[in-house]
Amino acid sequence: MEYMTGPAAPPQGNILCCQCGVPIPPNPANMCVGCLRAQVDITEGIPKQGTLHFCKQCERYLQPPGTWIQCALESRELLALCLKKIKASLSKAILLSRWQVRLIDAGFIWTEPHSKRLKLKLTVQKEVINGAVLQQVFVVEYIVQSQMCEDCHRIEAKDFWKAVVQVRQKTLHKKTFYYLEQLILKHRLHQNTLRIKEIHDGLDFYYSSKQQAQKMVDFLQCTVPSRSKSSQRLISHDIHSNVYNYKSTFSVEIVPICKDNVVCLSPKLAQSLGNMSQICVCIRVTSTIHLIDPSTLQIAEIDANTYWRHPFNSLFHPKQLEEFIIMDISRVQERKKGAGAGARSNKHTLAEAWVRKTSELDTDHQYFCCTHLGHILNPGDLVLGFDLANCNLNDEFANKMNPHDIPDVVLIKKSYDRTKRQRRRNWKLKELERDREGMDTDDERQYQDFLEDLEEDEAIRKNVNIYRNADIPVESDTDDDGPPRISLAEMLEDLHISQDATGGEGANMMT
Repeated sequence: MEYMTGPAAPPQGNILCCQCGVPIPPNPANMCVGCLRAQVDITEGIPKQGTLHFCKQCERYLQPPGTWIQCALESRELLALCLKKIKASLSKAILLSRWQVRLIDAGFIWTEPHSKRLKLKLTVQKEVINGAVLQQVFVVEYIVQSQMCEDCHRIEAKDFWKAVVQVRQKTLHKKTFYYLEQLILKHRLHQNTLRIKEIHDGLDFYYSSKQQAQKMVDFLQCTVPSRSKSSQRLISHDIHSNVYNYKSTFSVEIVPICKDNVVCLSPKLAQSLGNMSQICVCIRVTSTIHLIDPSTLQIAEIDANTYWRHPFNSLFHPKQLEEFIIMDISRVQERKKGAGAGARSNKHTLAEAWVRKTSELDTDHQYFCCTHLGHILNPGDLVLGFDLANCNLNDEFANKMNPHDIPDVVLIKKSYDRTKRQRRRNWKLKELERDREGMDTDDERQYQDFLEDLEEDEAIRKNVNIYRNADIPVESDTDDDGPPRISLAEMLEDLHISQDATGGEGANMMT
């Protein structure tokens, strides 16, 4: 039996190009690709060059007609911005012919970082003669031109503002402001400010819109115990369009209590806090005021609303701190809690101490006191404190207290060699760029106090960006009795400013 096969399909023949006569497979145009491209340019009407406007100050690109957007180099956002530039040209090319030009692919071609040039490789398709589809690849080059945006113009002018936030604290020490400055830097709340001005009792933040100022006020109320009020002033009024132009002022008052202040609470407030003593020490100021009773280790937190209902003041100025020497100290067991007593600190140790002023070493007069610093004090140590026995307390609550309930001395913190601490400090902080007359000797001393507080208080340190100071070598510290130090694990590497591909400023990690 034989199998019969059908006739084989005839092989497809070639034709000659109608222009150059080269054999080619049949196609609707009867022309080779070279001749077809010579006859038809599907990129006609599409510009091969363009311009992008870039603001060096804020590192944003202009998206016509008046929007400025943030785009990283070779990002999808920047690619979309570039394609929008040629979208109108593609639409024009479609109108000039009855066939549609389709964009198939687009991508960046690498250019020198400082050339201020961006190159796009585009692939387009178009149906040409007799239904033949032609695909073509071409390059569009964009020139990046510098142009300052309106927001940066206002920042440079330094006198155009629509809202100001006035932050004030009626105290002689700036510890709270130094802490607040670090929080603003960490959360980048300073980026939208037109100007920051420092005055003797606070800071002024200027903004181009009321919404940005309100955002700062909300941040301050969540960060430090404070209260605020606002007002506005009419600048101009257009009667035809009924448009009003106002300047808004926000006043933020921070509670006048700083770390290491000795305060005297009102009897009603002390009772509401668990029957704690009226004489307390402020150990920390964050979103609340943290107080401790040095005679019982009882702690309490006071928020802004509670403070303004029951206000109290500091009994002493920081310059009134005196140096004492520990003559004898003994740790004591925790005393029995009274009725309704609050929580006690587990980070402090209660102790009874006999101390003597270093300025009165030629006398035999000693002072007895209870202290919350029993975990770090030993006989012979130097400690800073306030002398309540020989001072005139000008406070409405302290004057009404029983003299037997007022301690002779309140110890605040252990004293270390400040010169040695500064020499071994291998870290640093960043500062806000602000207008100020300069830092006097007292400001420098207060700033050093704040740096020492960071070294001694880990809870505050967690909210601050601390940077490694490469100018100071790392030393191995085996002195257990030495001053507290910040470990390298808690430090960040400093950032240096460098030029990016558009000629703007970018941050690179320092090695």
